[in-house]
Amino acid sequence: MSEILIGSNTDEVQTNEQKAKQLPKPVGYRILVQAIKASDTYDSGIAKAAQSQQFEELLSTVFFVHELGPDCYIDEKKFPKGAWCKKGDFILARPNTGTRLKIHGTEFRIINDDNVEGVVEDPRGISRV
Repeated sequence: MSEILIGSNTDEVQTNEQKAKQLPKPVGYRILVQAIKASDTYDSGIAKAAQSQQFEELLSTVFFVHELGPDCYIDEKKFPKGAWCKKGDFILARPNTGTRLKIHGTEFRIINDDNVEGVVEDPRGISRV
């Protein structure tokens, strides 16, 4: 049986293409989304503490859709007007929705297709109240 190395220093030599291959493929009716990075400054221009940025990203409500599972939005009774989002959309979802995971320092989540609460054209300026 081959050994699986966790936490090796190979991150530094991997290309973006190799890192992209490490993203999980959602199965069933699940969607892989990426949390939007929080700004490092407040609107006033004052720098945010790293802990504030982490808190903002953790409780983010805006996500980027990376990939939809093969069974997303196929239930015509549940989704009579079709899919609520597609790959490449920015969506709104509840802050604690889904399975959270970090890959190379970026937060991703796997959410259910019916957790999408809205699609936004431009996520800039949207923040949690």
